[in-house]
Amino acid sequence: MGQAPEQEHPKNAFGWAAKDTSGVLSPFHFSRRATGEKDVTFKVTHCGICHSDLHMIKNEWGNTIYPIVPGHEIVGVVTEVGSKVSKFKVGDKVGVGCMVGSCHSCDSCAIDLENYCPKVIMTYANKYHDGTITYGGYSDIMVADEHFVVRIPEGTPLDATAPLLCAGITVYSPLRFYGLDKPGMHVGVVGLGGLGHVAVKFAKAMGVKVTVISTSPSKKSEAIERLGADSFLVSRDQDEMQVRFFRPFLILGALILNMFLSLRVEVHWSIILAC
Repeated sequence: MGQAPEQEHPKNAFGWAAKDTSGVLSPFHFSRRATGEKDVTFKVTHCGICHSDLHMIKNEWGNTIYPIVPGHEIVGVVTEVGSKVSKFKVGDKVGVGCMVGSCHSCDSCAIDLENYCPKVIMTYANKYHDGTITYGGYSDIMVADEHFVVRIPEGTPLDATAPLLCAGITVYSPLRFYGLDKPGMHVGVVGLGGLGHVAVKFAKAMGVKVTVISTSPSKKSEAIERLGADSFLVSRDQDEMQVRFFRPFLILGALILNMFLSLRVEVHWSIILAC
């Protein structure tokens, strides 16, 4: 029989955990590993709430390990670094996203696509290299391999930065990977939910013209006046869609992406992005 969570490692930690499929979070004492030679330990100041956290605490995907401390949009301030850490120092502002480990030897790891590694280790509810369970950012401290830690620039508010570690990278990555970041291009963002908001802001910062496509006419003022979108389409208005869809632009499907993520299947962006 394994050790209790608070006895597995030498660093005492406190967090909020779900103990069963009710998804109710309650105080939870556990432990983090000692700072290894390539590890970064940091005090958690903020952690975003991702919808996948809600799925996981209720075991809606069938792979939850209880007790579960969720949270993979984690930011904070470095308190200790290992002897072989070269990228960070005490006092740096840092973050950790969805992953904390991988095999470092497969083809995907070789090209910095650890998310496709067959042995990828997620930030919570996974087994780490030492066989212990990973716990996420709804906690007071975090220890992670520096390879999976990102630097947060000075002057960047930590509370606003946290959601960029999941929602942010989810839309930033395809914009950059598929070359949709060039001034003068025209991108359509389907859905103005959490991902859609960030997609519009990133695209506008890149100098791209943005059309928001939504089922909700009430979101028009927010899309244009608050977020800076150039135009707005109501997808339920077939006449408007038929007329305006003759204008070529690329579509970033935040709603479609949410569906794929909920189903946990591989996203083929060539299907979602079309001109």
